[in-house]
Amino acid sequence: MAFDLRGALIRKAEYETAKLLDFEFRLRARTARAVAQALGLDQQAVIDRLATHDHDAMIAALAADTGRDPADIQHRWWRCEAGLRPVLVAELGDPTPHRMA
Repeated sequence: MAFDLRGALIRKAEYETAKLLDFEFRLRARTARAVAQALGLDQQAVIDRLATHDHDAMIAALAADTGRDPADIQHRWWRCEAGLRPVLVAELGDPTPHRMA
């Protein structure tokens, strides 16, 4: 029986892609919750929008809800995301794929 290198590489790519997507969604959800809290909005209502809104639509909806400039909301989002990424890395580990050299 021979080792299936192609199959192993495909499984590795699928695993790492799933790990990255999971990490990014968790980061997006935590960021949305933190931004909602900072703006005084209902956190659950903002989290519920994640399924139907892409990033730009999310920023536009938050700006419309608060009457703030979308650029201000975007900056708040980036600040919250930057603060939450190290916390999530500490909890789940670094999602960066391991290169096979």
